[in-house]
Amino acid sequence: MALLIGVPKEVAAGEKRVATVPDVVQKLAKLGFEVAVESGAGEAANFADEDYRAAGAEVLPGAADVWARADIVFKVRPPTLEEVGMLREGATLVGFVWPAQNPELMQALQARRATVLAIDCLPRQLSRAQKMDALTSMAGISGYRAVIEAANAFGRFFNGQITAAGKIPPAKVFIAGAGVAGLAAIGTAANLGAIVRANDTRAEVADQVVSLGGEFVKVDYEEEGSGGGGYAKVMSEGFQAAQRAMYAQQAREVDIIITTALIPGKPAPKLITAEMVQSMKPGSVIVDLAAEQGGNCELTVPGEAVVRHGVTIIGYTDLVSRLAKQSSTLYSNNLLRMTEDLCKAKDGNILVNFEDDAIRGLTVIRDGELTWPAPPPKLPAAPAKPKAAATPIAAPKGHGHGAGEPMSVKSLAVVFGIGAVLFLLVGLYAPAAFLAHFTVFVLACFVGYMVVWNVTPSLHTPLMSVTNAISSIIAIGALVQVAPPLSDSVVDRPNALILGLAVFALALTAVNMFGGFAVTRRMLAMFRK
Repeated sequence: MALLIGVPKEVAAGEKRVATVPDVVQKLAKLGFEVAVESGAGEAANFADEDYRAAGAEVLPGAADVWARADIVFKVRPPTLEEVGMLREGATLVGFVWPAQNPELMQALQARRATVLAIDCLPRQLSRAQKMDALTSMAGISGYRAVIEAANAFGRFFNGQITAAGKIPPAKVFIAGAGVAGLAAIGTAANLGAIVRANDTRAEVADQVVSLGGEFVKVDYEEEGSGGGGYAKVMSEGFQAAQRAMYAQQAREVDIIITTALIPGKPAPKLITAEMVQSMKPGSVIVDLAAEQGGNCELTVPGEAVVRHGVTIIGYTDLVSRLAKQSSTLYSNNLLRMTEDLCKAKDGNILVNFEDDAIRGLTVIRDGELTWPAPPPKLPAAPAKPKAAATPIAAPKGHGHGAGEPMSVKSLAVVFGIGAVLFLLVGLYAPAAFLAHFTVFVLACFVGYMVVWNVTPSLHTPLMSVTNAISSIIAIGALVQVAPPLSDSVVDRPNALILGLAVFALALTAVNMFGGFAVTRRMLAMFRK
């Protein structure tokens, strides 16, 4: 019998997202599930009840109907204790749970003998888990929206302009933290024309910052800041002091600061002090993405935008919900990918397989039994380093030479002696015509070698440069054969076979050369915007 997936309306204040959109309802149906949605669940994200009905979902009048009937409940925010009381005993709950921050909620779910899959506990270090990574999806949206909110509160253009009315300098934006949200903010601000600077405790993200059009600002203190699961770690006091000095300098110079620093399960670190805010230019903007966990700025008021010392400090906790349609679509796709892994048979039933590291990490309660925290996932072993090649034993002097060693003087003399004898025999007994052709052949080999290997690759790859040089030599040789002779002697005229081969060689060479330039042009076009 197919299981019923229920999607209740979110009850958290300001939450506009919905856990499943109509397009995903159709895909869930193909997996064998039935879907029931509470009436009005998607209205705030611009998904009408009629859209869900058209996709094949049943629309139920109230939340109690959804919670009581659903075998699996898809949620965005953690459920309230009242919602848990409506959950069917033994049902499955999927959504954000944050077990470390909600011990009372975990106890209530255990009492209902529920199975709980917390999307926030996904082992993000597993590459195959990226398709289910709702944290990354939501962080990217919040970073984008942070720039939009900053632009709305800022009193000027982001990009610099020169107009008849005067010159407008570009805005300077500093982004603290270059995780998913930070990188999204960097790309958005750079695309709007701002001068973007960013900092992160993880040195490896510097190239990503530059690739998105930003400048990486390094802290003058050597310490590695990479933590587990793609997050940064808590840094030493020495590093933090150097970091505060750098932030103080940036606060005096930039127009907009966007802070994204947050480690799950820990209070948001205070990066921007009141003194830094006071040093900023009037009309500047701070967007604090860590406001829900206390904020990275000392003057942030969670859920509000306030003005302090002439600086607008935005501490909205619903940035993702301000793009409700987009965020709901991405989130529901993440849940769909997770459901596909739970229902490989496509029969409308799920199997919580603990042999799957991604599913094991997600599962915080199974049949009422606490399974959180999950053991670390088994990551693939690093490839073994190749064994060092044994050092070859040098051959004794006077007994030949090893591979790669220069030829001895005696051997070189023998080779040149044999070559001289061969040339002498050719000169004494070969016909005069052969000697002329042989001389041209030797000179051609020497000149061709020097021409080919001295071509400097510029817009071409080295291989393309060498092949074009060889093609040029072939073309010159063919043109010499095709060109009319200087005399009218029949002997000097090329026969039909030679003439045909020369024309054929010219045609092939032309195709090779012009084709090479065409391929090079297309390759270069791939790197142009």
